[in-house]
Amino acid sequence: MRAWLLASVCLGLAACSPKPENSANDEASVATDVGGTAVRDRSPAVAFDAPGIAVTAAPGVAFAYEYAFRLPSDAIAKTQEVHAQACEKLGIARCRITGMRYRLIGENNIEAMLAFKLDPAIARGFGKDAITAVDSAKGKLVDAEVSGTDAGAEIRRLDVQRTRTEEAITRIDAQLADPKVKGSEREELQRQRAALTQTVGATKDDTSAQQASLATTPMVFRYGSGAAVRGFDPSAPLTSAADTAIGSVQITLAILLGALALLGPPGLVVLAGVLLWRRFRPARVVVPS
Repeated sequence: MRAWLLASVCLGLAACSPKPENSANDEASVATDVGGTAVRDRSPAVAFDAPGIAVTAAPGVAFAYEYAFRLPSDAIAKTQEVHAQACEKLGIARCRITGMRYRLIGENNIEAMLAFKLDPAIARGFGKDAITAVDSAKGKLVDAEVSGTDAGAEIRRLDVQRTRTEEAITRIDAQLADPKVKGSEREELQRQRAALTQTVGATKDDTSAQQASLATTPMVFRYGSGAAVRGFDPSAPLTSAADTAIGSVQITLAILLGALALLGPPGLVVLAGVLLWRRFRPARVVVPS
């Protein structure tokens, strides 16, 4: 009786004790964005949703976005049109289409591309909306890349370079103003001044290019055909084996159809000739021995 009572108490204490938490699901995974700010991801480690592109817009950094999508073949053109219309609705001041491609490879294999120039303030939201449109078309985001260039630092470097070059031009002008400088020395100073003037012009052009990169954000969407939503994880052996079997059957049927198309007409001619010969061949004459 005492043993039974002691066992009951132990079981009750075990049931009331707190369960250990799963660190893989409850601990926030810490990442660092492009701007250097720590970002916590509260999503479970087993989630397979599209990654959230949470890039903090850092002052002076020019970003470029590139997304790759996989969709059913018949949904690529429609999704591409949805993305193009979303850009057109924003107006050319905030979004411009700078490139487009749609290419059919084989019977059902399609590759497409759409390129934009966006207002940096709306680039991230535009990309998230584009992913939502792909999800609605039973597609999936398969690759996303956000690259950044520190255009602000480059502009500051170019400004310092231009200031120093202009100071050198001022010193040369002072030397050229001296009437004592004549002959080859004056020619050399004029040559140096012309070279420095060209350097100033090139520096201004580079500065303008860097400022333009901060004013607009390039974004590229790449589309590929294929089964995006599968019943199993694409990395699973069962799915890989099924894909291999389907591919093997397709290749076998293609070879058989090709052989039939190539050898079928000559075979029919030969078969017709054999049948005609058997129908109208001369009768054998049996010679008695």
